[in-house]
Amino acid sequence: MLEKLGLLGLFLGCMLSATIVPFSSDALVTGAILLKYNIWLVVLIAGLGNTAGGMVSFLLGWLCKWEWLEKYFKVNREKLAKVQTKVEKYGYVAAFFSWLPLVGDLISISMGLMRMKPLPTLACMFTGKTIRYIFTATLSGLLLT
Repeated sequence: MLEKLGLLGLFLGCMLSATIVPFSSDALVTGAILLKYNIWLVVLIAGLGNTAGGMVSFLLGWLCKWEWLEKYFKVNREKLAKVQTKVEKYGYVAAFFSWLPLVGDLISISMGLMRMKPLPTLACMFTGKTIRYIFTATLSGLLLT
């Protein structure tokens, strides 16, 4: 699929992987590198796509009622409460870690529920996710050469 959609497929796949859809964006980044796309362009597009997905989760938290989050998106209230205490403690820096497996979506949703400012959230989220892809791309590049 990535080969047919190219960098648009990379963006969309990375975006979906940052929502509540379980999906590995690291595999997409590695695939794009295997297809000989420019590594820095891959990192940028993956970072933008994954950040867009994280901001979708942020908006879910901002706009949705608790009942919707639990019923339609299967968000666990207890897990979210634990993550929310960390977000309260660390503030916008928590968005930097929204790439983490298992808790990343909860961080984004928590920040939306707490009505944190979107621009600082976006900036911290993009920075963390992009650094993650620099690391992924570097490892992929080393392993593939």
